[in-house]
Amino acid sequence: MRLANKIALITGGARGIGEATAKAFAAEGAHVIITDINDQQGNEVVSSLAERSEYLHLDVSKPEDWQRVHASILAKYGRIDILVNNAGITGFLETSGPHDPEHLDLVSWQKVNSVNIDGVVLGCQVAIKLMKKSTAASIVNISSRSGIVGIPAAAAYAASKAAVRNHTKTVALYCAEKGYPIRCNSIHPGAILTPMWDAMLGEGEARIAAIKAVASDIPLGTMGTPEDVAYAALYLASNESKYVTGIELNIDGGILAGSAAAPTQEM
Repeated sequence: MRLANKIALITGGARGIGEATAKAFAAEGAHVIITDINDQQGNEVVSSLAERSEYLHLDVSKPEDWQRVHASILAKYGRIDILVNNAGITGFLETSGPHDPEHLDLVSWQKVNSVNIDGVVLGCQVAIKLMKKSTAASIVNISSRSGIVGIPAAAAYAASKAAVRNHTKTVALYCAEKGYPIRCNSIHPGAILTPMWDAMLGEGEARIAAIKAVASDIPLGTMGTPEDVAYAALYLASNESKYVTGIELNIDGGILAGSAAAPTQEM
């Protein structure tokens, strides 16, 4: 019960990393508020967690949605202790693109950034207001390995995730400066097998081959799971990380450590 009596808000909680995080938090005693734009899937996750969760519709790119969620939580609980800014898009499915630096479509660029960085900025702003009454609060921003290295075919995604990385450090230092009981850290997943990969992996035999190809460039030799990221979020959300703020935690099978060193058949 590492999160007993804590109130956690998770954006993009209807599937993937958000869903895994919601389940991990609820299992450790937190009351979980799941938000998403996919109401059906969000409510299905809540149903699986029974009394320890609830669902709120939230488009993270819309300030008015954040204001509504803030008012609802303030009236019902008066505070939150944990925020996981997880909602994000690559833009490959959600916009017309293209997304490379030479030919990028500005409207598509703005759409990706409105969700990935504006959503995080608005989330942090609301969280700070709601966390001042907490005794030990934590903001966990889900960035990406793409926020540390360049991605030629996904300029908007990479830039937005880099902005999440930097804003995390700004929030961490601001809250420390103000003496608020709020820590802020970022997680940088890489090659985590979530629905976000569907557009790139395809289906059937092609999907199996694509996953194998991706795994061959990962030092640990396999793609990660949403639960791998959820465990990291659990640590940063808990009091076990009470002296940790402003860091970036890579969950990537060793990708960012340097050159690929996947195991061979002889090893």
